Amino acid sequence: MIDLHTHSTASDGSFSPSALISEAVKHDLSAIALTDHDTTGGLKEAAKAAKENGIRFIPGIELEIAWKSDGEFHLLGLGLGELEDEFASALEELARRRLERNLEIVDRMNKAGIEVSYEDISAQATDGSESAGRSIGRPHFAAFLADKKIVKNRSQAFSRYLGKGKPFYIPKEGLEFEPALKIIHESGGIAVLAHPMSLYTAWGKFPELIKSLKEKGLDGIEAWHPSTKVSYCRRLEELGRKFGLYITAGSDFHGEARKDRKLGFTAGGRKISESFLEEIPALGAT
Repeated sequence: MIDLHTHSTASDGSFSPSALISEAVKHDLSAIALTDHDTTGGLKEAAKAAKENGIRFIPGIELEIAWKSDGEFHLLGLGLGELEDEFASALEELARRRLERNLEIVDRMNKAGIEVSYEDISAQATDGSESAGRSIGRPHFAAFLADKKIVKNRSQAFSRYLGKGKPFYIPKEGLEFEPALKIIHESGGIAVLAHPMSLYTAWGKFPELIKSLKEKGLDGIEAWHPSTKVSYCRRLEELGRKFGLYITAGSDFHGEARKDRKLGFTAGGRKISESFLEEIPALGAT
């Protein structure tokens, strides 16, 4: 098995980057990509652990992309090499926007009578690992609300407070698609559309959308994702192949934060085969 979409404590996962690698070894994965949200802070630690454990490591990231519909547009960068200055600047800008959003959420919570500081939320992202540049977001607010018994669990935190249309929801500002493509490609990586169904695009419009993204430089599509029905995954794979895109599969593993997602497994509880990686020669071993 392999996994081309995972998260660590560098963003909103519950395993440190090195612990994530240990978990992958425990489950007999032969390769794994770390794709934290808007940060590469965990890659160094994960790469070191992967080398020590003899597992193939694919450095990655999951970038927030500006999208006008009700859905979300996430772009995976897989096989990242040395990051150019433009890449670092883009991540700094995303971090700045994320901080502004987080501070506004803190303000809304306080106005609603929930006493909290940004330091309280930051503490939810501390695990003692070597990773730096952690990306703090709504899952950390959800963890705080659950810890304070304001909600029963993180899921309820989203359904009551942090989900779209709820009191503490503030949309994120993402990067424009083409500049995001540029920094991924310049780093030596490939750009893959993550969990396409999250775009909330009608099926009839998908071919035109995927064709347009391909023409602009998209390399692949994550056709297989645990949040998507198997029948839809097959349709997405067929569509991706029609336009000559790489087909990837991931678990979108977050550890304890999302217990329904299992490392090395994707839609329908299917194991993620090495064949996905074999079809992408651009992703060399690291």
